[in-house]
This record gives sequence, structure tokens and C-alpha cells, in this order.
Amino acid sequence: MFKEKFQSIREGLTYDDVLLVPSRTAVEPKEIDVSSRVSRHIQVKIPLLSSPMDTVTEAQMAISMARAGAIGVIHRNLTVNQQAMMVRNVKREESIIIRNVHTVSPDTTIQEVRNIMGTKKIGGLPVLEGDKLVGIVTKRDLEFAGKQVKNVGDVMVRKVISARDNIKIDEAVEILYKNRIEKLPLVDSKGRVVGLITAKDIATRQKFPTASRDEEGQLLVGAAVGPFDIERAVTLEKEGANLIVVDTAHAHNQNVMNSIKKMRKEVSVDIMAGNIATAEAAQDLISLDVDALRVGIGPGSICTTRIIAGIGVPQITAISDTAEVASEHGVPVVADGGIRFSGDIVKAFGAGASSVMLGSLFAGTDESPGNEIIISGRKYKAYRGMGSIGAIQTGLSDRYGKVGSSKFVAEGVEGAVPYRGKVDEVIYQLIGGLRSGMGYVGAKNIEDLRKNSRFVRITGNGLRESHPHDIRITAEPPNYQLYNYS
Repeated sequence: MFKEKFQSIREGLTYDDVLLVPSRTAVEPKEIDVSSRVSRHIQVKIPLLSSPMDTVTEAQMAISMARAGAIGVIHRNLTVNQQAMMVRNVKREESIIIRNVHTVSPDTTIQEVRNIMGTKKIGGLPVLEGDKLVGIVTKRDLEFAGKQVKNVGDVMVRKVISARDNIKIDEAVEILYKNRIEKLPLVDSKGRVVGLITAKDIATRQKFPTASRDEEGQLLVGAAVGPFDIERAVTLEKEGANLIVVDTAHAHNQNVMNSIKKMRKEVSVDIMAGNIATAEAAQDLISLDVDALRVGIGPGSICTTRIIAGIGVPQITAISDTAEVASEHGVPVVADGGIRFSGDIVKAFGAGASSVMLGSLFAGTDESPGNEIIISGRKYKAYRGMGSIGAIQTGLSDRYGKVGSSKFVAEGVEGAVPYRGKVDEVIYQLIGGLRSGMGYVGAKNIEDLRKNSRFVRITGNGLRESHPHDIRITAEPPNYQLYNYS
């Protein structure tokens, strides 16, 4: 019985075990379309997600990811209210039409208005008398308000230029420009304020034309929830989260799957479930009507699951196995973990992934919430696994099933990664490498790469040959410095 277990052992491959084979091509990198799906109903121009880790993704990272054309997933090592506020901040950062408009009355005190503008980061407020729009007050009006001025009615602009709710954006821009105003209230047939268009939001939209946005013009954002936290998922959806990520180390668990089935009935936005690593797991989760599969058990640089628990599947094999099943159902596979180089991203897509989730490569950026550290004169940023002792002690501890106990077995480590500057520069280098790889293969888009790529197995000598060798490096290009931990 025991001997039989070893007679049919498969060989598992990871990124360092293979290379993509170059093909005859007429495709140039600049012609390549790298847009792809992260879930059934979410397509992005840049097929990258930032991982829901407390040293990787909070509101600022999610905003920068979306503006770059990708999407960030806010971690859940927070209270529900804290996480909901971060989602809210991302959604309010940009909007063609602001729907939940903050308003004041003529009797509102100047101090109250200043407090609202400061806490909500708002530059102007419509003034209502009952339901009727009677004015607008901006920061500029407050600058000239002397100490004797007490109420909004004394400083507000009374001749308010407004527009109907069905106005087109081009028409709104023309009104803003023609009248030299920064805010355009939108009213319904009864004169009630139902929205607001600002010149700042329009300018931002023009600055980031390829940003990931929803139908309202707001930035896309994902949010992680525990495998049994349906209430949190419902709250985050109400706050505007476009993607709910069920965040657990082993999603192919009957209790987890029962919970996902219940969550699916309560949540209408796309649900990404994971982590998994087998075709069987993919099939079972797809049967629950999830919209994306998060694939990877143990490949992350800070994950010790394979060492502590002896569990896992090398990542290229895991991606290939799950994608084989998922592609039959139109469910995207998100490759999560183990990516150290832009070439690994190309390999992940070649193996069947539709997008990739990154942790360590984004942890060292300005936008990550990790603390800065100086080691031997060089700047680093803190990075830790969500199964590390620190992450478990400071937040939730259910990702690895350790709820309600003061003792636990950690499945992650804490460390530091090199400081890498702004995340959009890192994304530029990663996508540049992806485009280059697709050019070698002759793939015009991600789907071409998934379907037509060919792999070759390499030896340890082949891996050494792949990296710079037999030389003391005196100058490194940015795209190689990005990965150099020495």
C-alpha cells in the first residue's frame, strides 16, 4: 500500500525549472495588448493585483494600482470599519459623478464646514435649504471669511450654476470651463441635488486615461475577507468594493466551501476564492459560482507552509492544473506567489494564468504601509507573511485556522525587501518585461500567450546560465536592480 504511493509520483515544476521557447514572430512589444481579466466581470489594462497583506496593500496602494490600470486588494488585518473606510477612500478618490454628496445648510457654522472639509478632504459643499439648492461654499470662500462671519449663509455663492443629472461629461467640461467654476452640482427634476462633478476629478481622469474604473468613473478596488466572514463581505460591497477576495490558506476545505456558498447568495460583486493548488480544488470551487481562483500554496517568499506543513504544489504545475479546469468554465486563474522576476510573470501566463498577484515586489514601494528600515546603509521596507507571528498577533489569526487560541503554529516569516521607489515605476518595469517576453513568443495578447506558448525544461546549469555569470557587475539596469536582493 505504501509503496504504491511512490510509484505514480508526478513531477512538479516551478518558475526556475522552465523557460519559454522563442518563436518566429512579427509582433513588436509596443503593439502588444496586455489587458486581461482578474475575474469573470473585471478586465484591467494591467493584469496585476497587489496582495492583501498588511505590509503591501492599504488605501494608498490600491489607489496607485488602479490609476496604473491594475487593481489592489486591501488586507483584512483590520477592523471591519477600518477596512470599509479604506475602500471608501479609494472609491471617493476619483469619480466622474460624486453620488453621496455632502451638503450643508445656510445656518451651518463656518467651523463645522472647515471640519467637514478637513476630515472628508472636500474642497466645496452645496448649500441646501430643505431640499432646494440655494448656494455653494468652497475653501476659497472660507479664506476670506473674517472672525465676525459665523455661518455659511454669510459667505456662500448664491448664484449657483447647476445641470441636470443626465448631462454628458463633455457638456459638463464645457460648462466648467466657460463659467470658470470648479464644481458643478447635478439636480433632478425637482431641484434636489443628486450628484456633483468637479474639475479636479475630470483633470485626474485625463491624467490617468488607462486607470481601472467602474461605470461611475470610480477606481476599482478589491478587499479581502475571512473565509467565514460573510458580514464583512456584505459591508465591503456596500462601501463599493468591486472584488471580494476570500482569503484563506486552504480554500479546498468543506467548511470554507460551505461558507463561500452562503456568501455567494449575499454578495453580488465578483468573488475570488483561494488559495488552491489542484485541479480538484478548482472544480469544486467553480461549482460554487466563484468568479476567479487564487492559485498558490507555499510559493511566496515569506511563506513557510511547505516547510512547516509539508504541503504544496510547485507553482507552474499548480497554475497549469487549475487553469486546465478553469478555462473550460471561463473562470480566470490568478497566480499568487513565487514571482521574483518579470520573466516569471510571462511564464505564469504561459502556464494558463489570466493575471498575477504580487507581494514582495510591491512591498518595497512608497505606497506600501510597511515601515522603512536601514540595513548596512541601504533602505529597506518591512515585509511579512500573513501567517507570521507578527501578523497573527497584531490582527486576525484565522487565515491559517488558528482562531480562539493564544498558541499557534506560524506559517510565515518576517523580513525586509529593498526599497524600490514608486509603485508605478515598478509596474512599468514588470510590464516592460512582460511585453518583451510576449514579443519573443509572438503573442499579441495574453490569450495568445496562454494558448500558444511552449516550454522547455532546464537544469540547474541552465538556471545559472540564465542569470548574469562569470562577471563582476559594475552597472545594473533598473529592471535588474528591481530583483537584486544582495
